[in-house]
Amino acid sequence: MLNLEEKKATYLTEDISNIYNKPLLELVYEAQTIHRQYQPHNKIQLCTLSNIKSGNCPEDCKYCPQSSRYKTDIEKYSLLSKKEVLEQANAAKNSGATRFCMGAAWKNIPDNSDFDEILDIVKEVSKLNVEVCCTLGMLTEKQAHKLKEAGLTAYNHNLDTSSKFYKEIITTRTYEDRLQTIQYLASAGIQLCCGGIIGLGEDKEDRIELIKTLSNLNPQPESVPINVLVKVPGTPLSEQNEIDSFELVRTIATSRIFIPKAKVRLSAGRLSMNNELQTLCFLAGANSIFIGEKLLTTDNPQINKDKQLFEKLGVSPL
Repeated sequence: MLNLEEKKATYLTEDISNIYNKPLLELVYEAQTIHRQYQPHNKIQLCTLSNIKSGNCPEDCKYCPQSSRYKTDIEKYSLLSKKEVLEQANAAKNSGATRFCMGAAWKNIPDNSDFDEILDIVKEVSKLNVEVCCTLGMLTEKQAHKLKEAGLTAYNHNLDTSSKFYKEIITTRTYEDRLQTIQYLASAGIQLCCGGIIGLGEDKEDRIELIKTLSNLNPQPESVPINVLVKVPGTPLSEQNEIDSFELVRTIATSRIFIPKAKVRLSAGRLSMNNELQTLCFLAGANSIFIGEKLLTTDNPQINKDKQLFEKLGVSPL
């Protein structure tokens, strides 16, 4: 079993691969053992993700229906008003969410009145006694510090996949761009929410390299969302083959082992997962989910279904 107290300065591909490729039952056992050392038992954090600005994004992420380059059937709208966002935040809190995340389809956060409005919204949401998270694209170091001053808890900026495979999915923003934004967040003292998407057409080695990169971030991410591709008609990946469910479990378990203090978030793609697969993911170390009807533009399980599953498993919201 990996001795986390003797963490290397840098994890190598071989370190991650040796764990990822263990017999599945042994891998899940090790992940659950480490999970119990570092995380509350039988607790799942509930989060809500609100799409506060939809569509018309100039980037070409092949999985994303919000790209202006693809013809998809999504609602497009400019930045929501503070009143609308606060109503959503209150509803999320009343449903049991302890983190409220706001997403906007930008490549870069604009440095104009929209950003001023975002800062104002963050200040107001932080008064609700919930964790406040944003995912707004790339930002400057100055913007990161302003968000921190406004009360932002965390910022989501996913790496999506390995640096090698990344160019097959996105060409309008480099891997180095993403890492630079992560550095700015660290300098501002904002918690990092950073994970990836599986099922993009990547191979096992790409998933291993993604986990290696996440594990070697300093500081490590406070939360690691693991998304399964949701195939949206009109996007280039709409006909992508399904990924084996056990690869999801391996990705979660390996992430839990190498990033033990993080919340590992079972994110996009849950609607297509049965209760048994979700349970196996929880056993492998996932301890956070998104609740609400939508995850940005894609459907999400109803809260009542999640509550029913929690009751069957004997777990409760964090």
